[in-house]
Amino acid sequence: MSTTSLSKKNDYYFDKQSAERAVAFIETHIRHCKGELAGKLFILEEWQKKDLIEPIFGWKHKETGLRKYRSVYCEIARKNGKSSLGAAIGLYLLFADSELGSEIFSCAGDRAQASIIFDLAKRMIQQDKALSSKAKVFRNAITFPSKGNTYKVLSADASLQHGHNPNGILFDELHTQKSRELYDTMVTGTGARTQPLLFTMTTAGSSKTDGNICWEVHEYARKVKEGIINDDTFLPVLYAAETEDDIQDPATWRKANPNLGVSITEDYLKNEAKRAAELPSYENTFKRLHLNIWTTAVSKWISDSVWMENYEDIDMESLKGQKCWGGLDLASTMDLSSLVLYFPMEEQKDVVLVFFWCPEASAELRGRKYKLPYDEWIADGYIKATEGDVQDYEYIRKDINEIIELYDLQSIAYDRWNSSQLIIQLAQQDGIPMSQFGQGYRSMSAPCKELEKLVLKKQLNHLNNPVLRWQCENVQLQTDPAQNIKINKAKSSEKVDGMVALVMALGEMMTDESPGDSIYNDRGILTF
Repeated sequence: MSTTSLSKKNDYYFDKQSAERAVAFIETHIRHCKGELAGKLFILEEWQKKDLIEPIFGWKHKETGLRKYRSVYCEIARKNGKSSLGAAIGLYLLFADSELGSEIFSCAGDRAQASIIFDLAKRMIQQDKALSSKAKVFRNAITFPSKGNTYKVLSADASLQHGHNPNGILFDELHTQKSRELYDTMVTGTGARTQPLLFTMTTAGSSKTDGNICWEVHEYARKVKEGIINDDTFLPVLYAAETEDDIQDPATWRKANPNLGVSITEDYLKNEAKRAAELPSYENTFKRLHLNIWTTAVSKWISDSVWMENYEDIDMESLKGQKCWGGLDLASTMDLSSLVLYFPMEEQKDVVLVFFWCPEASAELRGRKYKLPYDEWIADGYIKATEGDVQDYEYIRKDINEIIELYDLQSIAYDRWNSSQLIIQLAQQDGIPMSQFGQGYRSMSAPCKELEKLVLKKQLNHLNNPVLRWQCENVQLQTDPAQNIKINKAKSSEKVDGMVALVMALGEMMTDESPGDSIYNDRGILTF
């Protein structure tokens, strides 16, 4: 994007002196605070000058002389220096903008995120004699007394932010906003200002749903850029790869990373792209954070070809008396229930032993409806069919007690929100150690990631259980902004209870604090 390409209407002109003044302020007074460049002057890259600083501060309205752009939306991949650039813009508004009594604010999804840019700004002031002599720096505020200007960091609580009169808003990582309230509150507060500036910086998000403020602004920016919407006051700056681009191609990386070779290296992206190829759960994360491609929070997990590489014949007698940890997923009265026993092995692949139960009538119905070989799975012993059309929990209880007699069971994890009379009976009457296991990211993420690594390294033996294989294909993963993962039962294409039980069993083993009990006390968690 060049400065000349923006001059399409006679209402505006490019004030070269104002543009150069903004560039000069940054390159004279602002210094880097991190990495190899720490302490050195911030010399703007060509894209930073031509796509952002010069258009923002150079384009003006002919009649009023005020800035053309009131809102800037910059969507860019991580590690491209957007925080430093945001802090530099904030300081220019604080010290060099024409309006007296300016109020500049750093906003984000939480106070910690908003403080990133603000804290950088404080350190930039401390490194410059001219700025530090004119400013007063406090914990959550910077003031420029001679002009009555202030720069503050705000919490994410929108209900506390009414009444502000912002001249500058630095909105970081808009995709983390849980609602649109803070964004709307701050934007509507600019009404009394003559030339307010909303500068939004963000990477792509993982939710394209209605009501997601970042997706809404992204789509608005895209339409302005493509000429679908005519808004002279809005500057869209989007750096992103296309969904069909080869994620291993350096040319793809350059599309989303204009600072490639400066603040982010090609070797780093090469390693991350390799990781994305090896870890299915990381592919969407790589696309979103490093290629700036909008993804969904839900993604497919382990491919069938990789899953089937994790099988070998063993002597089942060798498992008798071996230590194991269990995961129990109890279904509704008409569905599959599953018990997984996880055996960590010293000199061979870890073994997964799975047991399924299903009401006979339900198995027949599901087999016809979904064209699944329930009858074959029952005949081959992979599913035990209980009489009737509802789950026979007493039958399952008897079965579990008989099964665990063969092995050195340490404990069985179960969904704490789906406990039933059966759980109480197993624990209190049968003396089986039962352990509550949460279904959220906090409990599920670590064992999900560990299971993925075990499968990719071919260190798991699922004994070629066809029901578990089918359920593995059904799994859809859900990812949160912190890159935690879990199985999404609601979005998965069909039943996944066996995989959930497997994750719980592995998680139960990983969190076992008994000295010497868990192989993870010695082996540790797998890494690539």
